[in-house]
Amino acid sequence: MKQRPVIYQVFTRLFGNTNTARKVNGTIEENGCGKMQDIDTGVLRSLRDMGITHVWYTGVIRHATTTDYTSWRIPSQTPMVVKGKAGSPYAITDYYDIDPDLAQDVDRRMDEFMSLVRRTHEAGMKVVIDFVPNHVAREYHSVCKPEMVRDLGETDDATLHFSTRNNFYYCWGQPLDVSCLPQPEEGMPRYEECPARATGNDHFDCRPGRDDWYETVKLNYGIDYCDAGGRSEHFDPIPDTWSKMTDILMFWASKGVDAFRCDMAEMVPAAFWAWATDKVKFAYPHIQFIGEVYDPAQYRRYIGAGFDLLYDKVGMYDCLRDVISGRRPAADITRQWQACDDILGHTLYFLENHDEQRIASDFFAGDPRKAVPGMMVCAWLHPNAVMVYAGQELGERGMDQEGFSGRDGRTTIFDYWSVDTLVRGYYDRRRLKKTERALRDSYARILRMANEVPALREGLFYDLMYVNAPLAARQYAFLRKAGKHTALVVINFDPDAIRTEVVIPRHAFEFLQLTEGQHVATDLLSGQRLELGLKADTGISLDVPGYGAVVLSFTA
Repeated sequence: MKQRPVIYQVFTRLFGNTNTARKVNGTIEENGCGKMQDIDTGVLRSLRDMGITHVWYTGVIRHATTTDYTSWRIPSQTPMVVKGKAGSPYAITDYYDIDPDLAQDVDRRMDEFMSLVRRTHEAGMKVVIDFVPNHVAREYHSVCKPEMVRDLGETDDATLHFSTRNNFYYCWGQPLDVSCLPQPEEGMPRYEECPARATGNDHFDCRPGRDDWYETVKLNYGIDYCDAGGRSEHFDPIPDTWSKMTDILMFWASKGVDAFRCDMAEMVPAAFWAWATDKVKFAYPHIQFIGEVYDPAQYRRYIGAGFDLLYDKVGMYDCLRDVISGRRPAADITRQWQACDDILGHTLYFLENHDEQRIASDFFAGDPRKAVPGMMVCAWLHPNAVMVYAGQELGERGMDQEGFSGRDGRTTIFDYWSVDTLVRGYYDRRRLKKTERALRDSYARILRMANEVPALREGLFYDLMYVNAPLAARQYAFLRKAGKHTALVVINFDPDAIRTEVVIPRHAFEFLQLTEGQHVATDLLSGQRLELGLKADTGISLDVPGYGAVVLSFTA
């Protein structure tokens, strides 16, 4: 059976942390930290029972932090170039190491990661980790790299702004201006860097601002961003960074990882991806690459370079957020899938991840139930992959003020913290609220159906909106068919139940080879059986619950 990827993103540091102190800007000693061992067999089975096929463990590779691990021979970082007490998981300090925060026994942190991989596989799911190719922490230094591996920047010529033999870009002769960076407390060390290196968000002078990715440095893949023409490519001979980063992918593939979620993939040239994915997939044919690409005009280019899945953030996510929030009609969903009609199997639909605001936050919908219809669209519309962020299925609001991350509707990626909804949902279920339990049950039903119902998993698709104008504002209707089994789906974004008529045009009967007449249909959500009279260009009367749907399954 072809399986559709249903990805569950876990921010590993937070997920298993049951410490309730939650002190603003608290240390790991004060606020605690989730461990890889906390994600045990019971938790994993619970996720699998919810319909999850892949678990994305965010933040498992060692990254910049203010926590001192020098007793374990792990270099410390200067707080000036670390965001928050815990640090960003996207400021990598050693591509070949596991983050010590996540280990019960720091000396055995890689063994603990391997155990997590085995547990996940034994639970019937695949493992996804981040690959952060565009930038590294300012104080990157690998202490765990294999013998004979040269560290990033180890052989750079810092007198050159740009060279294909260099891993970084240099502002020759100019020290890093740290005046805009957070200043150290009295007695704390100051960060110094000379010559300055380009900052990760393509800031190529020595003066990054507070809104820049100042804690990171840009990696050089053979593009000179500051030459006379503004940007030129130098890919022959192969730049040194290409080989080093491909070796890192091979290292993690050898550890049993099944897929890489590639951070800011479009900031790295497609030519590198084509070169690297070809080599990795030749050695490990099962490996998948998931790309964070925001420019829809670049989607096909990066798919051609070896990506299996791409975020459809600017397209479907932005559209669904606006539909949920009442800023766009539901009919706009049609325009979004049509823009990716030829690559729908390569798209990843979602409503939350670590970058986006929580659905239940004051900044988005304020009520997690409002997004249930949106999740139905994500999971049932096409054979695309779908993703859920840990806590989304429980209505996590993301309204804590944790420290470096303020009260912004997002769950922090910079601070030591615990998420009470996750504690209740996976470690103390007796405290789970009735509304949280009901919401999780809804997500489980939606996600399981995405793979258990053949018509929704891999069936043909027919959009019904062009002949159902009365539905355009707040409802969305379509057909899916696999073999002899058809599903008529009508989704309601409004809070109130509606009675409506849905027209199936003659062209749909021809395209899907449907037969007119009386058919017995079952609503896969309610279990209700009803007589369904199918006639081309004639309306079918249906009752659709608020923030819900009908999914009528029949043979025709």
